[in-house]
Amino acid sequence: MTNLMLNIDAGAIDWARAQFALTAIYHWLFVPLTLGLALIMGIMETCYYRTRKRFWKDTAKFWQKLFGINFAMGVATGIILEFEFGTNWSNYSWFVGDIFGAPLAIEGIVAFFMESTFVAVMFFGWKKVSAGFHLASTWLTGLGATISAWWILVANAWMQYPVGCQFNPDTMRNEMVSFLDVALSPFAVNKFTHTVTSSWIIGAIFVIAVSCYYLLKRREEKLAKESIKIAAIVGLVASALAIHTGDESAYQVAKVQPMKLAAMEALYNGGEDQELTLVALVNPFKQPDYANEAEAPLKLGVPYALSFLATHDIHGYVPGVNDIIKGGYTKTDGSVELPLTEKIERGKQAITAMSNYRELSNSIKGREATPEEQVKLNGYSKTLSDNMAYFGYGYIKDAEQIVPYIPLCFYAFRIMVGLGALFILFFIVVLFVVYKRDIAKMRWLHWAALALLPLAYIASESGWLVAEFGRQPWTIQDMMPTWVAVSDINSGSVMLTFFIFLALFTTLLAVEVSILCREIKHGPKKGEE
Repeated sequence: MTNLMLNIDAGAIDWARAQFALTAIYHWLFVPLTLGLALIMGIMETCYYRTRKRFWKDTAKFWQKLFGINFAMGVATGIILEFEFGTNWSNYSWFVGDIFGAPLAIEGIVAFFMESTFVAVMFFGWKKVSAGFHLASTWLTGLGATISAWWILVANAWMQYPVGCQFNPDTMRNEMVSFLDVALSPFAVNKFTHTVTSSWIIGAIFVIAVSCYYLLKRREEKLAKESIKIAAIVGLVASALAIHTGDESAYQVAKVQPMKLAAMEALYNGGEDQELTLVALVNPFKQPDYANEAEAPLKLGVPYALSFLATHDIHGYVPGVNDIIKGGYTKTDGSVELPLTEKIERGKQAITAMSNYRELSNSIKGREATPEEQVKLNGYSKTLSDNMAYFGYGYIKDAEQIVPYIPLCFYAFRIMVGLGALFILFFIVVLFVVYKRDIAKMRWLHWAALALLPLAYIASESGWLVAEFGRQPWTIQDMMPTWVAVSDINSGSVMLTFFIFLALFTTLLAVEVSILCREIKHGPKKGEE
């Protein structure tokens, strides 16, 4: 691994990142709707179970049909995404596969089979099982999808905040020492709760948009109105939860990924009493000259808000990009941040110690180490252990490499938050209208719901852009940059498969949208088993 970065085709790194981003973006078009519809269709079938009214059964079956179409597409893209860890990121998989592979294996064995089993009962068991068992199957299908998301997000959170592991110099791999630390890290819990609640918002907006389409066409009015009531309540509650989980996520990011927070805020020089930026003139097409700029021009913010979000203290210290590079400030845990130059030096010491340990270990294979050799091995092991927290910095050449692309992080974060605020207002208006007015006559609201549907996906994808671009250049935070994690493959091969996947995923998306539109146009099949 010490010479790995010198041999890999530079183009392969960019194409591997582009291909993984492409797959993840397309996959995330399907997952939120799956999680969101799972909750809403469960509520609707619960209404049928309690009332035994045929209307609720037809309504539940209709939304379950749309859930099934979307669910199948999500599985197809998700499988490809996991295979790419082995094809394009084999060095990453080899280095931390003992840790990263565990949650993915659990997701595949437990959650996926749970979903597959109960989704079959949900679709084909209406006349074959009791109403109670069928209701349980519907909820367990949604629970299985949510558990699946949990393990995927645990794996992703570990990349952002690696815990519960220890490097073994004999195997040259990171090995898990605490499964609970990995599975229940604060970063994983907050990432999961924020992701799932935001998915419920997308499900709610989807249901309201489809229902408003029916109201525009003056058909299925009862289904539309009752669906809007449930979806608007789910959406408003989910929005409130998303605000809380987002606040906790910001606090965790400030603790373990301060550079991401600085990029999100275009905060070049931090300090105490920091304001939360509302708007600023950040050039979207150019990385700002943060080393020579005091702050982004035309900045307007909320006083003390960023300090409170990051430290839960309105006077708390929040480091900017330059502060993180220079180091010397006191972190929330009481330790002092090292300057980048020292991190790079300690990272190089760790890499050298690992190389020396491996070389000496190979030379004494098949025999017992002499006392002198054992002393050297122990010394190399201690040096590696003492500096392992900065291992990845040994591959960093200059400060520019550890600063993510600020304009993308800055604007994507504001798109996510701004649209989230718009959705809250929308749900409040919808609830007022559906209970106090005749929503069937509010055509402006119908068109607004249809217009908000693509914006919901834009908000969701923006959140993922912040999460993933904000931690660049790290594949694993502070441990492994992208150019070390990538497979040693020809860039042409990755480029070819990139365009193949682009065509495949675009076709899958077009097919799904076509099928969804056709089924929505047909509407619920009343009284049909």
